[in-house]
Parts: sequence; C-alpha cells; structure tokens
Amino acid sequence: MKNLANKLVKKLIQKKLTVSFAESCTGGMLSSAITSVSGSSKIFNIGLVTYSNKAKVDILKVPKKIISKYGAVSNECCLSMVKKISKISKANISVSITGVAGPTGGTKLKPVGLVYIGIKKGNKIIVQKSLFKNKNRISIQKATTIKVLKILLVLK
Repeated sequence: MKNLANKLVKKLIQKKLTVSFAESCTGGMLSSAITSVSGSSKIFNIGLVTYSNKAKVDILKVPKKIISKYGAVSNECCLSMVKKISKISKANISVSITGVAGPTGGTKLKPVGLVYIGIKKGNKIIVQKSLFKNKNRISIQKATTIKVLKILLVLK
C-alpha cells in the first residue's frame, strides 16, 4: 500500500493535481495512506470520514431520501458523496467510499465485503461496485484502499 501511495503522490505532484476523499467503511485509511507520504501536502486537499448516516446527511448533504430508499451502501449514496466532496473541496480528483466492512452488518442483498467507490475527475464520474469475499474487516478496508490507489494511478 505504501508503495502505491508513494507512486500516486509523485504522479499527482508531477501533474499538479489535488485529491480529496469522503470515506466511510475505510475509516480514513485512504487519507492516512496518502498523508503518510512526504510531500502529500502539495496534493491532498481534504479527507472526511463520514462514517454514520447522520454525517453523510449533515456534512456531505446526501439527501435523507437516498439513504432511506437505497441505503448508505449503494451506488446512489456513493454518487452523492463523491459529488458533494468535490463541491466542498474543489479538488481535481474526488473519491468517495461506502461499504460493509463487517464482520456484522451484512445482508443477502448487501453482504460483508460489498463496497462502492466513486471517483470524480473533471466532469467525469464513475462508481464502481466491488465485492471483497472471504475477508475480515481490516483486510476489506485495506483491499478497498489498495483498489482506490490503483484506480487513481491509471486514471487519465
């Protein structure tokens, strides 16, 4: 993870791009990975851990109806989160993460390991759904963080 974070920070410094994150199930692990790299202050704008539904609604202004209709772990919530963190931060690249890290809280429709990753660069937004199977809480958080770092490294 450290190697990926180092590469990403160097790439973003080179391209003069900034990043911001709205994290839920990773609990700040992505922000921590980036800020552990020397020079990251040049590219890291803001990292919010909006863990509770209340924080998603109060801070990121995710509409309550999205959470009540689709749930906090949903494409719709992730999309709203990435749009709002982008608006708040004005960073070149914004990322949102929401998921079920477990070991409890999973359902048949939303099992432990289900994670949505939202990425916004310019006017382009993608939301990726991932399912990290047979993993415990910390490994789901790490796998999610690594996946985001890898996506950002190949982002055009």
